[in-house]
Amino acid sequence: MPGWLEELNREIVACERCPRLCTHCQKMAREKRRAYRDWEYWGKPVPGFGEPEARVLILGLAPGAHGSNRTGRMFTGDGSGDFLYPALHRAGFASQPNSSHREDGMRLTDAYITAVVRCAPPANKPAPREIANCAPFLDRELAGLKNVRVVVALGRIAFDGYLNYLKREGMEIRKNGFRFAHGARYRLANGTILMASYHPSLQNTLTGKLTARMFQKVFDTAGRLARERAGSGKRQAARSLDRRAQAGVALSLGRKTC
Repeated sequence: MPGWLEELNREIVACERCPRLCTHCQKMAREKRRAYRDWEYWGKPVPGFGEPEARVLILGLAPGAHGSNRTGRMFTGDGSGDFLYPALHRAGFASQPNSSHREDGMRLTDAYITAVVRCAPPANKPAPREIANCAPFLDRELAGLKNVRVVVALGRIAFDGYLNYLKREGMEIRKNGFRFAHGARYRLANGTILMASYHPSLQNTLTGKLTARMFQKVFDTAGRLARERAGSGKRQAARSLDRRAQAGVALSLGRKTC
């Protein structure tokens, strides 16, 4: 892990900017769910997870009270993760379909998972001020993930969170030009592709609003787009080198010798 990311993760885990969220995380860690009585809950802000050189960024809402807040890893140990990681595995991003704890051997390839809020919020609803308090962490994280070509936003809050990040970076963003809808894709001025997906919450998956096939298509498409963007970049670099080489030949031919 690069030094900048280690430092950022330490700061995230130690953060106490939002008293309401800190209290809730610690309360859930003390009370526990009956099925996890023998667990020692994480009970702190949760850092991102994945490959720092990733071309695909997966942006969620916040840790689950008995999922990431228990295990200490994004989308690990709850129903949302049980829906996400099989899709990532089939798309070639995850080393295994099951994600149960931080030491389960899970590895991500060409993907990085993070969230707009790092603490589990009551009722899964962070306050606007709490989202704003977490924004500097997201800004630094995204600035360091320099190879990202495709962003998959899981849910409307994550979708808006990424657009707000772009606005903080100085990009002109008109919200009415970006409509959240499952499967929607937007090519941004910086060349990144923003994709929208319903969040894999139990509320969405158990009701059929988000099916495994719908979700799989999102990540299969994200992988294809990331590879296409990488191939396009290599072709552009090759053309640039070829032009410089041709210019060099032209200069050489035009140079007089004594």
